[in-house]
Amino acid sequence: MALTEIAYAKINLALHVRRRREDGYHELETVFAFLDDGDRLTASPASRDVLHISGEFGGVLDDPFGNIVAQALTRLPHVPGWSVRLDKRLPVAAGLGGGSADAGAVFRMVERWSGLPADWHEIAAALGADVPACVESRTCIGRGTGTELEPLPSDLAGTPVLLVNPRVPLATGPVFKAWDGLDRGALPQGDARAIALAGRNDLEEPAIRLCPVIADVLTSLRATNPVLARMSGSGATCFALYDTLEDRDKALKEMKSDWWTMAARLR
Repeated sequence: MALTEIAYAKINLALHVRRRREDGYHELETVFAFLDDGDRLTASPASRDVLHISGEFGGVLDDPFGNIVAQALTRLPHVPGWSVRLDKRLPVAAGLGGGSADAGAVFRMVERWSGLPADWHEIAAALGADVPACVESRTCIGRGTGTELEPLPSDLAGTPVLLVNPRVPLATGPVFKAWDGLDRGALPQGDARAIALAGRNDLEEPAIRLCPVIADVLTSLRATNPVLARMSGSGATCFALYDTLEDRDKALKEMKSDWWTMAARLR
């Protein structure tokens, strides 16, 4: 029996960085949301675990043993071994939680196969700060390093969304390091839409300093009159929310042809 899962692309509707911690991490408040599209994973029984990577961005992942999917397989109980095929459709180092989303898909496949261990959240958090949210792949608030999750019923489900990446990878570490350390305040109160509209991404400015083309992407998206346009995570991907599919699809046609794009809806 083969299992298939979509590794749903993650966006941060808002991302407030509150302080640098002594352990080197940062204290965050964020709203995670997920698209109904992303990478694709298929798993089938095998004599041992093996990972096959393909897709537009598969060539970037040149170390299958270091891949987070392989790490998730190692740490989760599943019998027998699995042969996993990863169709890498999301850009890497892009602020979309691509690797974390892939790991989250593995957790969901294990859950369907035999159930998750009681300490699955701790296992997920050890793999990466975004992994617990990506296992759930539902709108929620993340606190701490992003692993302390609080459900947030979404009034944005079904909203048309456009992702745009200038095809420039941007590592998370340097962006956080470039943050100016100023606490600009907590997440606002309200539903997902209200928080998104009143919130911000504190990593936008440092990311733009490191990767100026992000500003061009945001300018192009904001020119299409979206409900909201913002950078996701630590970049370089930006997103825009629209009232209608027609508005989103019109905006898609106005993006530069050499930029990566994905048109979808929020889950």
